[in-house]
Formats: sequence, structure tokens, C-alpha cells
Amino acid sequence: MTSSGSGAATAAGPGPAAPATASVLAVDAGNSKTDVAVVAADGQVLATARGGGFQPPVVGVRQAVDMLAEAVGGAFAEAGVTSVAHVSACLANADLPVEEEQLAAALHARAWGPTVEVRNDTFAILRAGVEEPHGVAVVCGAGINCVGMRPDGRVARFPAIGRLSGDWGGGGGLAEEAVWHAARAEDGRGVPTALARALPAHFGLDSMYALIEALHLKHLAHERRHELTPVLFATAADGDPVARALVDRLAEEVVTMAVVALTRLDLLDEETPILLGGGVLAARHPQLDDRVRELLTARAPKAVPQVVTESPVLGAALLGLDRVGAGAEVHERVRAYFTS
Repeated sequence: MTSSGSGAATAAGPGPAAPATASVLAVDAGNSKTDVAVVAADGQVLATARGGGFQPPVVGVRQAVDMLAEAVGGAFAEAGVTSVAHVSACLANADLPVEEEQLAAALHARAWGPTVEVRNDTFAILRAGVEEPHGVAVVCGAGINCVGMRPDGRVARFPAIGRLSGDWGGGGGLAEEAVWHAARAEDGRGVPTALARALPAHFGLDSMYALIEALHLKHLAHERRHELTPVLFATAADGDPVARALVDRLAEEVVTMAVVALTRLDLLDEETPILLGGGVLAARHPQLDDRVRELLTARAPKAVPQVVTESPVLGAALLGLDRVGAGAEVHERVRAYFTS
């Protein structure tokens, strides 16, 4: 879906006055970890802190924000402040505008700053990789997502909540597909694939039947399924046709999302950065990387793909500085801090 607004939920209202030196609280909260930074009006990073994962669907909004509060409290203490002028939060599981609004209200209630802007965490990766809010980002970690931005405030985005919203791919999805093909190869319903040996061998098991049993009976924790994604890529690199086909399909999904976002934002005919982030894309698997670039060349010749290596909390900070109207030299000082 496409929004004509900023692509973020905001909350505003009375709150404690911000100290003169504290401009932005930047929050990048993923499923597994949270990074926060307190940035001064001149771009000096006064403090940083790290906390646990942010999972409102699992623990509820209140408890999830409590976990954020621990990291924010540590950063505030180090910076010697009790509030900031603006809170810029890029949060995992903020997949729909209504969820962004709910989370913005929850963060505003903490009185960390008089204004709060919440975005999906994919926006942080996009903003971290560009000098201005202009481009498209595709992130492939545990799941897959894509967002796009223009300097005029227009955005493109997808619900990105799994198969329910038409998604395919991500580390979790790739692992499930690999297991599906390997199971069928072993019992005769599918074509032969080296995955039938490689996947169970990763856990010291001798058959797909043993792996299926271990996963079903929870002898292997559910989250360990993600360990199978690197096995899939290694098997593809060894030339297995089934594994290679799965990698090619992921490249197709990445490029399809990027081209749709470019089209929605009328950027298909302009030179536009395509930021590739998340553990799967950042790993630079040769087959995946080459195929993504090949497809982009064919479908969006003016797109400029690049892998984002900057910390996402940098993106959250830059989005906050955009909001408060900070100058270019302030942006440059923050970027220098996080990329040094």
C-alpha cells in the first residue's frame, strides 16, 4: 500500500521541556536487539545504549516499551538529560500505520520528548544508506520488507506481515522452503536434492525424518530453524538445482518489491539508490547478489543497488534530525560518529 503522508505515526502534546543540548532520541528496535542514541542539537552523540529485542506481538505493547525504557534510561543517564526535543523511533513489528500510531502513543506517554515519530524499522536502514530521504530499501532478515521515500514526504510501503500479505522470502521463509523440498526429496514425492542430506546433517541427524521429528516434538527450538538458511546458500553454491532455484526466487522477490516501490514513487526513470539490508542480503551471497543486480539492470536500469553496512540507529537519528530541521553539518557529524 502507498501512503501520501510521511509514512510515520506521530504524537504531540505537552511534555517536559527538553534540555538545550538534547535534540533527538534515536531508537532502532529490532526483534533481537535495541539500539538507542541521544543526539545534541549540534550533532554530537551524547550517549548510546543497547537493550533487548522489541516484540509487542509476543509480550504486549506495554512490556515491549518497558524493555525500550531500560535502554533509554541508560542513555539518558549517560548523557545527563531527562528528555529530548524529539523522539525518532524505528521499530520492528510496526508493520501497519495503525500499529505505528499505537506505538507512538505508547512512547509519547513516557514523556521522553514532546514529539514522537514512529516508523517501521526498514525506514532506518533506508535513511542510514542515503544522504537525503530519497530511495528504496529492501530488507531481508528473518522476514522480508521494502519501503521507499522521496524528499517531498511521499512513501511507498508494504504490510510485510508474511504470507497473509503476499510475502515470500526472508531467512525464516527460505528455511521453511528448504525443509519442504528436502522432506519431499527423501520420501519420493519430490525431485532429488542435496538439501535432504545437508539440512539434517547440520544438527547431527541422519535423515529428514529425524529432523522433522525433532522440530515437530520441539527437541530443536523453533528459532533454530533460521540456522538452515546458511545451509541452503552453501548447498546452492555447491550447484544443487533445487537450492539454486530457491535463491533465484528470492532475488526475483527482492527486485519485484523494489520495482513496485520505484513505480509507486515515480522514480523508475530517475537514478535512485536501492539499499539492500538485513542479514541475508548483507551477507553478499554471490548468486543472490549477482542475480539481484542482473534483474535490476533489466527492469530498472537507473536503479543503483548498494548494500547498507551502516548501523540502523544512524538512520533513526537522521530521520529525527530531518524532522527538527537540522542542517547538513549536523547530519554529517552524526554520520561520521556512526561510520568512524
